Amino acid sequence: MRNVTTCLIALTLLSGAAACNKNKESNPPAASSAEPAKAEPPKPFPAQLPDVIARVDGEDLKKSDFDLLVKNVELGRGPVPAEQRDQVYRGMLDRLITYKVLEHEAAKRKISATDAEVEDRLRGMRAQFPNDDEFKKALAARNMSEDRLRADSRVEIAIGKMIDGETAALPQVTDAEAKDFYDKNPDKFKQDESVRASHILLLVDEKADAATKKKTRAEIDAILKKARAGADFAALAKAHSKDGSAAQGGDLGYFGKGRMVPEFEQAAFALKPGEISDVVTTQFGYHIIKLTERKPASAVPIETVSDQLKQFLTEQKKKERVDGFIKSLKDKSRIEVLV
Repeated sequence: MRNVTTCLIALTLLSGAAACNKNKESNPPAASSAEPAKAEPPKPFPAQLPDVIARVDGEDLKKSDFDLLVKNVELGRGPVPAEQRDQVYRGMLDRLITYKVLEHEAAKRKISATDAEVEDRLRGMRAQFPNDDEFKKALAARNMSEDRLRADSRVEIAIGKMIDGETAALPQVTDAEAKDFYDKNPDKFKQDESVRASHILLLVDEKADAATKKKTRAEIDAILKKARAGADFAALAKAHSKDGSAAQGGDLGYFGKGRMVPEFEQAAFALKPGEISDVVTTQFGYHIIKLTERKPASAVPIETVSDQLKQFLTEQKKKERVDGFIKSLKDKSRIEVLV
C-alpha cells in the first residue's frame, strides 16, 4: 500500500500542495493571468548510474537510494513512460536532494523524533494491512526492511516538525482575503445546470435473448402507460423498479451533466419539470424518467464556500512558505549533481 514507503516518497507532501477536488467551489485552483513559461527540456538522464549520483554538503547520495525511490514510485503509479523518463527521473533526483537538505537542517536545529512517535507511526502503517505478514510482504516488495523504515520515519517526523514550525506563525486567512479571491475568480465558483429526476428501472442484460428483452419491454411499456394516465409515479417506482432508489419512489436527487450514462442524461435533460420520458434503453435495462426540478447554472454563494475557500487559501500560504523555505536552504547548501 502507498503508506508503506520511505519518507522520500512523503517528501511530496512537504511541498504543501493543496489537495485536488472535483468540486470547484471546495478547492479552487489559484488563478493566474500570466502565460506559463516554456520549460526547457530536461537534461538526459543516464541509463547507467554511478554508485554516487549527487552530493549535499559533502554527503553522498547513492544510486541505491535513488533505485529505492524509483521502485516505490513505480509500485504506486506504474512504470515511468520512456518519453517521460528524463523529466521524471530528474524530479526524483531533486526530491532526494531536497530531502537530504531538509534532513541536514533539522539536525542542525536539533529537531528529532521520540521513540514513541516513531513506533506510533509504524503502528499506523501496520494498521493499513489485514495482518503482519501482509505488511512484511509490502516491505519486501519495496526492498525495505523494518529497520530502514523505522530510521526513515524518524527523519520524516523530524522534518515534519520543522516544516510545521515554519508555517505555525502564518496569519489566518481573513474574510476579506476570501472575498477578494472569490470576486477575482468568478469562473472558479460556477455551479453547472442540474436536474432532479426520478426513474423506474427494469433490469435486462444487454446480452439477454430477444424473448427476454421483448417480455421486459412489454412490462415497462405497461408501466409507462399507467404513469402517463396519471398513476402516482413514486408508487409505481416502489412497486416495480429494480433500482436502489425504488424505496425513495425512484428519486435520484439532483445531478449535473457527466454523472449519468449518456442515454439517461440526454433524456433527463431534454425534459421539462413534470414531464415523463419515453422508455430509455441503457446498459442497465429499460428506464422511465420523470423530471422533478431543474436548476439553471449559477454562481455558488460565497457563504456556501467560505470555510472551504479559507482552507484552500491557508494551504496556498503554507505552500508558498514551504517552497520559499526549501529554496533558501538549497541556495545555501553545497549541492553537486553528478549525473
